[in-house]
Amino acid sequence: MGTRYVLAGLTAIAVLAAACGSGDDGGPQPLIIPTTVSEAKTPTPAPTNTDAGATAEPSEDNPVPPITTADVFPPRDLSQYGLDPSRIRTVIATGDVIPARHTDYTIRQMNNDFGYTVRATKDILSAADITVINLEAPLISGCPEEAGETFTFCGQPGFTSALQEAGVDVATLENNHITNYGYDGVTETEGYLDAAGIKWADSITSTIMDVRGVKFGFLAFNGVGGLVDRVGMANAIEALRPKVDVLAVAVHWGMEYVSVPQPAPGIADDDPVEIGHAAIDAGADFVIGNHPHWIQGVEVYKGKFITYAHGNFIFDQAWSYETTVGVIGKYTFYDKTLIGVEFIPVLIENYAQPVPMTGDQRQSTLDIMKQATVDLEAKVASGAY
Repeated sequence: MGTRYVLAGLTAIAVLAAACGSGDDGGPQPLIIPTTVSEAKTPTPAPTNTDAGATAEPSEDNPVPPITTADVFPPRDLSQYGLDPSRIRTVIATGDVIPARHTDYTIRQMNNDFGYTVRATKDILSAADITVINLEAPLISGCPEEAGETFTFCGQPGFTSALQEAGVDVATLENNHITNYGYDGVTETEGYLDAAGIKWADSITSTIMDVRGVKFGFLAFNGVGGLVDRVGMANAIEALRPKVDVLAVAVHWGMEYVSVPQPAPGIADDDPVEIGHAAIDAGADFVIGNHPHWIQGVEVYKGKFITYAHGNFIFDQAWSYETTVGVIGKYTFYDKTLIGVEFIPVLIENYAQPVPMTGDQRQSTLDIMKQATVDLEAKVASGAY
């Protein structure tokens, strides 16, 4: 049944309550949106990570230099390299997707217009070769209507139609809420995803997508409400590695409501940086992080890319500005080499619909993420890892 089902039986209700909101993310409250960019930290110059373990140097076959964090803020201009379009493949990843509680209530108030949740972003999501989300609520028949404070999440089976509309290809199912309705709820969710043609991955079940001859593999692990099984993770990566060209690992981890990844004692005891490094050491090519409900910094480790948190994507945490913010991560590959990363900021409106930001608000969000990256690199450089 996998480690998540064992953890589901051991994790206390108190841990679940703390792990996805320390009391404040119950009922929706008035949303306060900053009106100027002055609320963002003054950005430090873009980081210049040039890790010695980076991917192969530019060559006639691939003229693009190894990616660094300086190539993300702002994103590198790939048009300068004269690339063969047929060799470019893109993966998009979002923040947490939780079609539960007041998000589900909003959908019901619109006569179950599930497509409302992705209407403003579906063109971005569906344009990628692969779109992957972290689904953090089981989809079950008879899901009760809940608009108030509850930490037992579920969404309606019809939500898969929104995922189809947005071109979602893969849903990762390792997090602290997917088991809120037990093993039966997870199995029911997997059935609805299968019926919708959406692949899913967890800690023991990988999924592979073939994009014009390049095979992308996905695994997922949860470190909230229990520790990541590091040996099991390494073994799963080792088993998948020879079957794919690009291996992505999604991890649910860390302390909530902080911009630099760190452990949450008693809730998520693993340090995300250690787990991210361990995944890459085991053979992962890039790491997709979520759970903190804030956007966080990024890192290049041994030439491989780690996004520690994409923030929220579809969720009802409207009690603070930061929890309504997320980024869509666009990861561009040339054959099997990551050559470009771009983050597209979104703001969740009406508890349910992420809308792309524009202008100063968009830039302010990217500046915050860049500053978090600088802060993270300083922490790593201090010898903490």
